[in-house]
Amino acid sequence: GYVIRPAPYKSEGQFQTAGTIEKEIGGQRKEHRFVRADRYAGYDDAVNFTTNKARQIIDLQGDRIFD
Repeated sequence: GYVIRPAPYKSEGQFQTAGTIEKEIGGQRKEHRFVRADRYAGYDDAVNFTTNKARQIIDLQGDRIFD
């Protein structure tokens, strides 16, 4: 039920790991934004890492990320 939206952005010549995790809870759309220190030379690498990091956050914290 989670939606992962990778959103890496250019920072100092590389792509910063960033994105959002969304889920509808009780009829309301919740969103958790995250930025990590990891940077990648390529956009595709940053998107892949961001997606994996979001899955890890979901696995570890579940719906608590929206508290």
